[in-house]
Amino acid sequence: MTLTVEGMTCDGCKAAVERVASRIPGVTAARVTLADRRLEIEGDPDLDALTAAIVRAGYRVAASP
Repeated sequence: MTLTVEGMTCDGCKAAVERVASRIPGVTAARVTLADRRLEIEGDPDLDALTAAIVRAGYRVAASP
């Protein structure tokens, strides 16, 4: 699953999004590519829960899989 996350500007943002995503049940791995604002998710998480967690962390999900 790949999401585009807007609002990430630095390595701290990258780490925050990876940390938030990895806490969602069903996520087995979360990796951010900062240059293209992509969050790669492995596993089978609830997409609504994942999106809500990212938004609560202060970022915007611009696209879903």
